[in-house]
Amino acid sequence: MTETIGQGTSRTEGTTQHLHYELRLPHPVENVWAAVATPEGLPGWLAAADVFEPRLGGAVTLRWLNGEADAVHSGHITAWDPDVVAEYTIDLHGRCRFHLEPAGASATTLRFTNEFDGDDALRLDCLAGWHQHFEFLVDALADRPKDWSTWHLDRWRQLRETYAAD
Repeated sequence: MTETIGQGTSRTEGTTQHLHYELRLPHPVENVWAAVATPEGLPGWLAAADVFEPRLGGAVTLRWLNGEADAVHSGHITAWDPDVVAEYTIDLHGRCRFHLEPAGASATTLRFTNEFDGDDALRLDCLAGWHQHFEFLVDALADRPKDWSTWHLDRWRQLRETYAAD
C-alpha cells in the first residue's frame, strides 16, 4: 500500500476474524500515544471518545463521526500500558489493540490488531475501514485532523476493492 501504512492482513478462525496492520510513523511515541489513547486525540482520526477511562477495566464509548448517527459502541479497556499498549474491546468492533514501539528517536512502529466475529464481507469492510482510518491518523499526526463533514465512501470503496482482489 504505502511505506507508512502497510497492507492489512487477515486470517479467519471459525467465525473470528483477525486483522493486522503495521504502521511506520515519523512521530515520537508520545505523539502517537496521544492520538490513539486519549479522548483529545481520537476524534482527529477515528471517533469521539464520549466516555474514556484510561486504565485497565475502564469504560470506553466511541461515537463515529462520519455521519452514522447510530454508530456508538461501548466496552472496556482490556489492556493498558501507557506509551506501549492501549486495547479497547467494544461491541461490534471487538478487540482493538494498539501496540507502540519506538523506532529511533522520533519515529514509532504501531502494530494494530482487531479481532471480531463476522463473515468474510465484514472482514473486507473492516480491512478497508481501518486502512482509511489509518490514513486519517497519518494526517492527524501531521496536524491535519479529519474534517468529518468531508467524509464520503469513495476512498473506502476503493480500498475495499483492493482488499477483495487480494
